[in-house]
Amino acid sequence: MLNFEKKQREYLSMIENSLHFYLPQQGQGQELLFQAMAYSLENGGKRIRPILTLAFCEACGEDPHAALPFACAVEMIHTYSLIHDDLPCMDDDAMRRGKPSCHIQFGEANALLAGDALLTLAFETMLDLEPAMPVAPQRVVQAASVLAHAAGGSGMIGGQVIDLASEGKQIPLDRLKVMDALKTGALIDAAAQMGCVVAGASEQVCGAASLYASCIGLAFQIVDDILDVTGSSELLGKPIGSDAEKEKSTYVSLLGLDASRRLVTELTAKARETLVASFGERAAFLLELTERLATREK
Repeated sequence: MLNFEKKQREYLSMIENSLHFYLPQQGQGQELLFQAMAYSLENGGKRIRPILTLAFCEACGEDPHAALPFACAVEMIHTYSLIHDDLPCMDDDAMRRGKPSCHIQFGEANALLAGDALLTLAFETMLDLEPAMPVAPQRVVQAASVLAHAAGGSGMIGGQVIDLASEGKQIPLDRLKVMDALKTGALIDAAAQMGCVVAGASEQVCGAASLYASCIGLAFQIVDDILDVTGSSELLGKPIGSDAEKEKSTYVSLLGLDASRRLVTELTAKARETLVASFGERAAFLLELTERLATREK
């Protein structure tokens, strides 16, 4: 029987140790940059994306250690996006995960550069010529391509552009879904797919992972919107009510709380069905993770 907490701790330990390993330690005058990178990258978080990479790799029958560079890379890109999101020219948030945002701690210019450095470190990490556990070159290139596409203008950055253009406006639900599929969902999709690619899974299995990820990615964003209304600053580690304050369209503002919660339930059910159909008993950890993401309080 699966011990979810034990397996989660195992994944988290692998991720934290590897992130620390890949972070640059000694510089030639740029130590402040390295401190800013570590400050944000090692500031906890749920590590959902790298966990998905490891869990899907294992669900496909491969040792999850093979996917560690790719798990670290997706977390580096996620962290860089948070650093940039918090900047005054973006969301202008002073707190992140209960601590001062990177630009508050290190200054705006250093935070901008720390984000840039994490983005490039992600690809350096994936393309490491001497990995602890070698992966076939074709799989490395394919996984890196998946993440590059998800992080760029057709993915996360494109979603951020739509988000900025939508501030202070009431946008239709279809546009909100596109924005969130790009800004939030694309990296989650990439995280799941990379685990499958590293394991050498078939195109059909990669497609199932992508469908699953699209469901939990949207559900994840809807839960975020719900928590911005119903959550607590102490649990979330950031101010609540910021969406309303910035006049952002959210699932709650467009659909209401009850309908938003029902949509989370429907998406979670579809994600579970996809896992069971494609991975069977090997999806036990992912099934439990899916439920916990849908019912989280932070």
